[in-house]
Amino acid sequence: MMIDTRPLAIFLMGPTASGKTALACELARRFPLDLISVDSALVYRGLNIGAAKPDAATLEEFPHRLIDIRDPAQAYSAAEFRADALREMKAITATGKIPLLVGGTGLYFRALQSGLSNLPEADAELRARLADEAAQLGWPALHARLRGFDAQAAERIGPDDAQRIQRALEVIEITGMPLSAQQGGLPAPFGYRVLKLALIPHDRAVLHERIAQRMDAMLVQGFLAEVRALRARGDLHADLPAVRAVGYRQAWQHLDGEFDAGEFRDRAVFATRQLAKRQLTWLRGELDGRVLDPLASSDCALACGAVADFLGVAPA
Repeated sequence: MMIDTRPLAIFLMGPTASGKTALACELARRFPLDLISVDSALVYRGLNIGAAKPDAATLEEFPHRLIDIRDPAQAYSAAEFRADALREMKAITATGKIPLLVGGTGLYFRALQSGLSNLPEADAELRARLADEAAQLGWPALHARLRGFDAQAAERIGPDDAQRIQRALEVIEITGMPLSAQQGGLPAPFGYRVLKLALIPHDRAVLHERIAQRMDAMLVQGFLAEVRALRARGDLHADLPAVRAVGYRQAWQHLDGEFDAGEFRDRAVFATRQLAKRQLTWLRGELDGRVLDPLASSDCALACGAVADFLGVAPA
């Protein structure tokens, strides 16, 4: 029998508001783990309250790599995440610890483990998000966004050609390169043996209530003041990936006067629930993941047991 000598890594995946950060910190308290964030909003400096970024005390005790690594005026692709995560995983492994990657961005997890080709396969979560944006803004608006990223592709694609606009924006977001200028080959195969922990709540209604409660808490903490500060910079606009993050897009529209504060809150909650739905759809496709119910009291004990078995150590 061939022995798998690849270094170990743990993926802790789950929808928004499912308690990933708290569980990750508890696992890091009990086992020799270092944390890497897998979240497309947490990479941005200044996106704190609305992105549910771990607070300063948590980050001091349990540092998360790949948080606050980009200015919100910059784009950040799945290909860049893959390169950054592999670098951080290698550094953690060199210290004798195990990388624990925690987050809800399925596209990033997939890019990390499976790599990215020039023309990646369709990503259901990303496509659903683009369709949601088109339903609100219209495909001509997304065509205008495409023109800003890839004028050559926009010239070939009509402003009402929904399928091709969606595909072009999908490829750009996944690869970080214009559709019209794809080049290069497949990345090297993934070099880690992985334990996947998938947080999938049995009762989605409870998750929905947690999402609403968290949004109300964010508003009390000053979420809108945070967005006002971002707007005051003067160099950010509604088509940037950071501003399109769930919650931030709705806050931006509210501050543009498109709807009042009550409707903003409701739209943000709805958008976050839709995000959770897409994340759960992706998670259920990860058939090699160990499913845990984050809303069950046994969640932490089961996760600790799974990690102990994977590392070959006594339960903490």
